[in-house]
Amino acid sequence: MIIHGAVPPRDVLLRFITDNPDRASKREIAKAFGLKGDTRVELKALLRDLEQDGLLQKSRKTLTRPGALPPVTVLDITTRDKDGELIGRPAEWPEELGVAPAVAIRQSSADRANGKTPVGGLGDRVLAKIFPAKDRDGPAYTARIIKLIDKRRGALLGVYRDMADGAGRLMPIERRGEEMVIDAADRGDAKDGDLVEVELGRAGRLGLARAKVLSVVGSVASEKAISMIAIHAHGIPYIFPPSVLADADAAGPATMSHREDWRQLPLITIDPHDAKDHDDAVYAEPDPSPDNPDGVIVTVAIADVSWYVRPKSALDREALKRGNSVYFPDRVVPMLPERISNDLCSLKEGVDRPALAVRMVFSSEGRKASHTFHRIMMKSAAKLSYQQAQAAIDGNADDKAGPLLEPILKPLWHAYAILKRGRTRRQPLELDMPERKLILKEDGTVDRVHIPDRLDAHKLIEEMMIQANVSAAETLEKKQQRLVYRIHDAPTLSKQEALREFLATIGISLAKGAALRSNSFNGILAKAIDTPHQTMVNEMVLRSQSQAIYSPENIGHFGLNLLKYAHFTSPIRRYADLIVHRALVGSLGLGDGGITQEEEAGLDDVAAEISTFERRAMAAERDTVNRLIAHHLAGRIGDEFDGRISGVTKSGLFISLPQFGADGFIPVSTLGRDYFLYDEAHQALTGEKTGLGYQLGDAVSVKLVEAIPLAGALRFEMLSEGRKMPTGIRSFHKASRRPQSGAYRQPGTRPPRGRR
Repeated sequence: MIIHGAVPPRDVLLRFITDNPDRASKREIAKAFGLKGDTRVELKALLRDLEQDGLLQKSRKTLTRPGALPPVTVLDITTRDKDGELIGRPAEWPEELGVAPAVAIRQSSADRANGKTPVGGLGDRVLAKIFPAKDRDGPAYTARIIKLIDKRRGALLGVYRDMADGAGRLMPIERRGEEMVIDAADRGDAKDGDLVEVELGRAGRLGLARAKVLSVVGSVASEKAISMIAIHAHGIPYIFPPSVLADADAAGPATMSHREDWRQLPLITIDPHDAKDHDDAVYAEPDPSPDNPDGVIVTVAIADVSWYVRPKSALDREALKRGNSVYFPDRVVPMLPERISNDLCSLKEGVDRPALAVRMVFSSEGRKASHTFHRIMMKSAAKLSYQQAQAAIDGNADDKAGPLLEPILKPLWHAYAILKRGRTRRQPLELDMPERKLILKEDGTVDRVHIPDRLDAHKLIEEMMIQANVSAAETLEKKQQRLVYRIHDAPTLSKQEALREFLATIGISLAKGAALRSNSFNGILAKAIDTPHQTMVNEMVLRSQSQAIYSPENIGHFGLNLLKYAHFTSPIRRYADLIVHRALVGSLGLGDGGITQEEEAGLDDVAAEISTFERRAMAAERDTVNRLIAHHLAGRIGDEFDGRISGVTKSGLFISLPQFGADGFIPVSTLGRDYFLYDEAHQALTGEKTGLGYQLGDAVSVKLVEAIPLAGALRFEMLSEGRKMPTGIRSFHKASRRPQSGAYRQPGTRPPRGRR
């Protein structure tokens, strides 16, 4: 019996959260059950227990069941059910959660008739409001379309294979795809092994659909083709419509209206050596004020994209549809056309360019005393690469950087030394995860994997951009202007507990109960330096973290240890930054291109969209790298490699090859004839009879037995003998008489006594 005014039982509370995702905040739950005073404290404790048990997870200010869809989600409409109703699935879904849930799209004939409610169709991408389904026999969710994001083209992608009589077959690039017949007259210029775009035709014999080749992307072995697979698989818009290109071509130089003339200030850009767009420039100087002894003034100027990309324009609609630029090893799918991104908005050396600048004053201890924003016209004094700037500081200046050393570079490095004091005091999360970059040959295949040096020049620009982002968020809050924050929640209690259990196996403790801060993790990382566990600990700390997203509601940024943070410094490649620029222009009265009331009202939806598009870009980039590496290693079947265990699951081991930046899998059934038990807390698989096993972070030797380039998949065979597991792990298994849920045995072998 449920008593109004009393804390409900666990099962009732969980059901309420499942059935009412839009009312799943502590405040709304208390209101729904009539809780006041001490009962609110009891509710808070119960919710904390449920979260720690892994039955709930916190997303911003709301609670959700693990694996549940958020109240507003981006869906891809993929099929119809037996009644003809449209079915969608989340556009992005974590692999570890299994198959993405199906969502029934609810549309009435009235919706189609009134013309006001968005109407979706097969292949469309939509932003939708999610509701738990009342009918338990169908999909777990229903949805109402809020906005039509993208009406995707009917073209499909596949690999053409020759058959008899000049005809061919289209082989799918996705595991669930189906083969199609391509008649000789419809093959176009396709050759065996080509990646092609096709359109569906009529149904063929034996139930196989027929298709017609629209275009040949290229050989499936080339990088161009492999990145195109990811572009299509993730639905990334890559062709600018004529109206967008026309808007870009018609754009002209910015005027001086509402601008300050800063063209005499020697701002410089420091970027990768192959950068084509330059959206940030920096300058530093001593603060002449006697009230700030040994202080510095840091100026960061950012390309004024808001001048060119106005709300509701064709350029704006396309930029929002893309959300961000996507970077592949040898291709960029830009958010904006090159006329804007690489020309009019790029802060080119010696050319007048419009910018939005922030002038920040820091004390000698790295504390920000004040800041002001300015809409300016600037002229970059120089374009340097990170390597050029660093070499000059290190005493090896070239002809271009040499004259800049004393007047520009040394003051910048002095300012960075001061900013570092503030960063050290703030203690953001300091993970040591080296970045890997694929170096390609002229034919687009992999030449080698390069780990670039992490220079002080990189860190200087990074810290100055962080401070500019903080200043933007602070200014907009002070002006009471709605904006999109970059937020990063603290790790969930269940993830904290999983990390705590793992660390205990290697003798490192993690405080329990107290609210963790980023410096708590830094202490853990410091203890692992120069130990065999260093890589493993960094990996596990990373896995424990929440994912950063965009939101109009601020909860701070846990990883950076900041209370207020927004993306401001990359409006050429991120739509979130463009929103912040418009908000600054509008709230500070800096002229045309400010945020509109309609745009402010839609920030919740926009934040959800661009967060999804960011995950989409990351997944596409990762998939392309995996496919390239798989193709690179396809000719080395049978070769042996040194690797490291990067993941442990009940079904097997994930193996990372550091020299390639690649990951593959070893099924547990191939590890040997012992009975292997999965221990999630210790991230290990242990043989019950021998006590030998494998744990996350172990260095191992493996043999490549299969490579599937189109899927980006590698399968290995274990060559290393398992090591004797620590006593704590063996005791963990002996303590239980029942088999663990992750226990597996070699197929065909007899199960251990008492476990049949």
